[in-house]
Amino acid sequence: DFPVLELVLLVCQFYLGLIIGNYHVSLCEHLYYHILFGVAEVLGLAKFDEDDLYDALDDLAQRQEKIEQALYRRYLQHKKNPPRLFLYDVTSSYLEGEHNQLAAFGYNRDGKRGKLQIVLGLLTDEQGEPLAVRVFEGNSGDPTTVADQIRILQQQFRVTELVFVGDRGMVKSKGKQALNEAQLHYITALTDPQIRRLLGEGVLQLPLFSETICEVEHEQLRYVLRKNESEALRVQRRLTDKLEKLEARIQARNQKVQQQSLCKPEAGMHPIQLWAQRHKLGELIQLRLEGGQIVMEPQPQAVARHLELAGCYVITTDVAAAGMDARQVHDSYMALQRVERDFRAMKTGALEVRPIFLQKASRTRGHVFCCMLALKLVREMEQRLRATFATTGDNPHTITLPDAMAALSRLCLLHYPANKSGEVVTKLPHPNEAHRQILQALHVSLPRL
Repeated sequence: DFPVLELVLLVCQFYLGLIIGNYHVSLCEHLYYHILFGVAEVLGLAKFDEDDLYDALDDLAQRQEKIEQALYRRYLQHKKNPPRLFLYDVTSSYLEGEHNQLAAFGYNRDGKRGKLQIVLGLLTDEQGEPLAVRVFEGNSGDPTTVADQIRILQQQFRVTELVFVGDRGMVKSKGKQALNEAQLHYITALTDPQIRRLLGEGVLQLPLFSETICEVEHEQLRYVLRKNESEALRVQRRLTDKLEKLEARIQARNQKVQQQSLCKPEAGMHPIQLWAQRHKLGELIQLRLEGGQIVMEPQPQAVARHLELAGCYVITTDVAAAGMDARQVHDSYMALQRVERDFRAMKTGALEVRPIFLQKASRTRGHVFCCMLALKLVREMEQRLRATFATTGDNPHTITLPDAMAALSRLCLLHYPANKSGEVVTKLPHPNEAHRQILQALHVSLPRL
C-alpha cells in the first residue's frame, strides 16, 4: 500500500512549491531558506529546491493510477464492501497565464470571461469521498469526460456492478450508450427542453409535479418527478425583481428623454433590449416606442410557460425498481451536492487549486491530484474532530477544522541565536491543553527535534 507518510510529504512538498512560486528566490533568500530548510528539518527531509518539487509533481502524475488503486484497496478494507453508487461531476478552473498545455477557452463555470481554463472531473462514492480525479483540456464538454470515468471504474477499480450518478446534461446519448455497452446503470436528471419534450409527448403531465415524489415508467426508463415549492417561489421572485429593475431603467430613460430635447428615444431602445436579452427576458416581454416613450408589455402566456416548470425537476434512471425505489433514486441524485462541496473545498477553500504556476500537462495533473489527496486528508481530519468533539455546524462550542488549524498554526519553530558566531538553536514550543486535545483527536504526534 502507498505509505501514508509519503502521501503527507508529497502534499507538504507541493504546497511549499506553491509558496515558493509566489516569490522570486533571489529577492527572498531568507524566506526561501526557512521554507526549504526549516520545514525540511522538521519533516526530516534532505535538502531540496524547486526543481525537486517539479520532479515530485511529475512523479506524482506518473504514479497517479497506482496511488488511486492503493487508496481504493484501503477504502475497501475499511468499508468492507465496494460502493454501488459512484458520483461524478465536473467543474472548470480558470488560469491567469496563457502557456499551460491543457489551457483552452470553454464554458467557464467561474464566470471569468476571457480566461483560459482547465476542466476537472471528480469521481467519489455516495458519501462524497474522493476516489479519482482527472484533468481535461479547457474546451472539453461534460459528456465527453464520462468515457474516461468508465475506464477508471472498470479497469482501475475492477468494478463490475455499479450505478453511475451524473449531473443533468452530463449523461447524454453518448454517455448512456457507453454505459450500456459497459453494462452499467445510471442516474441523472433531465434538462428543461427534455422535460418539455416529454410533456408534449404525453409521457409526463404537469399535475404530477408536487412536493411528494412521483414516479413514471416509460420504455424501460423510470422518471422520478418532484416540485420544490421554495425553489419555485424563488424563481418567481427573481423574475419579478428582474421586471422591476427593467421597468426602472425604462422610466429613467423616458425621464431623460423628456428633460433633454437632444435625446433620441430610439437611441435608448437598444441598450434596454440588450439588458433584457442578457437577463433572459427577451421572450417574456415586448418593448416598443409610443410617442417617444419606451413601453414594456409583459407577455402573459410566455410568462406562464416560463413559470410552469419553476422548481420542477425530473430524475431518470435505467435501474430496475427492484434494485432501488423512487426515494432512493431521488436521494442518490441529490447526493451530487457532496461532490459540489468537495469542489468548493478544492477551489475556494483551504485547498486552493488556483493559482496554477505550471505549464506542463503532467505537472498540472499532478497539481490537481495533489489537491485531491489533500482533500482526502481534510475529510479524514474532519471525521476525527467530529468523533472526538461531536462537531456539528449548529454547535458553536465544538472545534471545527478551521478552528483546529488556526490553533495549531501558533505552534511555530522558534530560532534563538546561540552565540555571536551566528549559530542558531531551534526549538518547538510545548503545546498547551487545547493543542494537545486537537493533536490527540487527529492522532498526530509532534516531531522530535
